[in-house]
Amino acid sequence: MRSTARIKGHPIHPILIAFPVAFGVGVPVADLLGVLAGWPSVWTAGAYLAAATVVAGLAAGVPGFIDYLYSVPPNSTAKTRATWHMGVNVSALALFALGWAFRDTDSLRPGTGTVILELVGLGLMTAGGWMGGTLVYRNQIGVDHRYAEAGKWSEREVEGKPGEAVEVAAADELKVGQMKLVRVGGRRIVLARTEDGYTACDDRCTHRGGSLADGVLACGTIACPWHGSQFDAKTGKVVAGPAKEPIRTYKVKESAGRILLVLPAE
Repeated sequence: MRSTARIKGHPIHPILIAFPVAFGVGVPVADLLGVLAGWPSVWTAGAYLAAATVVAGLAAGVPGFIDYLYSVPPNSTAKTRATWHMGVNVSALALFALGWAFRDTDSLRPGTGTVILELVGLGLMTAGGWMGGTLVYRNQIGVDHRYAEAGKWSEREVEGKPGEAVEVAAADELKVGQMKLVRVGGRRIVLARTEDGYTACDDRCTHRGGSLADGVLACGTIACPWHGSQFDAKTGKVVAGPAKEPIRTYKVKESAGRILLVLPAE
């Protein structure tokens, strides 16, 4: 899924996370070295690094939260993992901030509680980084991997009432083998153009919730990018597992050069 918070197509969150990670690693190192060697200047640096870790972490969290809301597929294993990723990293930042409570207010010398909290915070940050790596490299969150002739990533948000036909694309907007994501009424729907014309189906793979709009469309079959489940774009039937349940399809019609999606009545 292409990142929502991006600059010239590049996700912002991965750019910023390097700063709190680097600062967070330096905090307990500086504090321990300063106390053991009796270097006030070093543990003072540790105090400032702790503050920088929290500030940089919050700054990196803003685009990450935007992607959490709009890029990570809902009702998926990636959403669950992203929730843990966010919770663990926020907890880590809280521990780095709480460590200040055990510092001497005059000299900034860290207390035992400070170092313990910082080490636990670093451990949580490492776990959060592991989950973040899985989100990127396994769930492909923030990765725009458009295949040959797939066209640029495209998505559109429309409004409509149940039973209503809403315009979702121009008739010549997509080429055969291309897809786009349509958000309508809180529902994510894939609009695809096959050799037999336009089709529409749920964006959610029934295996682990992967985004089908982010997958591959070939010969009327949509393949999920996460685990390779394949579905018939027209009927929604499973062509190949590991998915076992079919996906829901929707009626699509063409009128006056426009592609209309008929919303379900319920």
